[in-house]
Amino acid sequence: MRSSNITEPAPLAPFAVPLGDPAGIGPEIVAKAWVMREARSLPPFFAVGDMASLRAVWLGPIAPIRSPEEAPALFGKALPCLHIGQAGDIVPGSPSIDGARTAFEALETAVGLTRSGSSGAIVTAPVGKEQLYGVGFTHPGQTEFIAERCGVAPHNAVMMLAGPSLKVVPITIHIALADVPTALTIDLIRARATITAKGLQRNFGIARPRLAVAGLNPHAGENGALGREEIDVIRPAIAILRDEGLDIVGPLAADGMFHARARETYDAALCMYHDQALIPIKTLNFDEGVNITLGLPIVRTSPDHGTAFGIAGTDSANPGAMIAAIRMAEAAARGRMAHAHGPTHE
Repeated sequence: MRSSNITEPAPLAPFAVPLGDPAGIGPEIVAKAWVMREARSLPPFFAVGDMASLRAVWLGPIAPIRSPEEAPALFGKALPCLHIGQAGDIVPGSPSIDGARTAFEALETAVGLTRSGSSGAIVTAPVGKEQLYGVGFTHPGQTEFIAERCGVAPHNAVMMLAGPSLKVVPITIHIALADVPTALTIDLIRARATITAKGLQRNFGIARPRLAVAGLNPHAGENGALGREEIDVIRPAIAILRDEGLDIVGPLAADGMFHARARETYDAALCMYHDQALIPIKTLNFDEGVNITLGLPIVRTSPDHGTAFGIAGTDSANPGAMIAAIRMAEAAARGRMAHAHGPTHE
């Protein structure tokens, strides 16, 4: 007999999963995630987008819905789908303007549903930015768009890439490598580190997060011999953060930060530029890497890969990262519920 002291977890609203570019692998990996829903213990979710993009790559059961509330009852037998727009003739691997317009509308709809609470989280499939720019999308990526719709300034929305063995945050993201040294500032590092620490507490239940900060230059600058960014910018930012109570170390030589023993010493690594963060996470956790946006009032995750137009429609896309993104969204949503009702655990 079940103990009266054991309570079932509070139910979450179903998750909104916009399908991304209809010609990419988004529809395929969402469908495959649904097929594996029981094996991977996935919470109820519903697709948002053109049902034809699912039909173009999958013959499984689809249940049209008019609102998220219908999804949980249908989820066990069919993939619920909130149909959005008409993407025209969908040819996997061949993106189009109509497809980009549908992806944009699906993203907008999913964000609105999640902000209203009708959806418990948003898990975004990949989009083709080149095509989106052709239909009036003006943001560097989905992260910045979602942040704006949530009323969060771009610099307060932090992209964390997370996998089973590593979590990384790039301080600078989609800028040229030559522009990184001038983009790095004490205030930027402080903001990213502070939001990262709060995100680890709120989404992952880590009461006192341990942060490790990479240097910019080889060997973390060799005390100025290989560059002064560590001396002039990174060290002062770390000193301030430490005075503010964060458990933070660095700047560390990036080439020694990501082996197994080193990863045991921190909960997240702050890296100075895009590839410094993404190369190790994709090397270690390519099929399970998740992009989770910290600093938002809603939970947002995404697979850490692109549209893969080259393999779209070949039934070869691995759904591992989409499954991991759905599972992390559930963990983050439950982590937020626990954080709101009591202290986090050590």
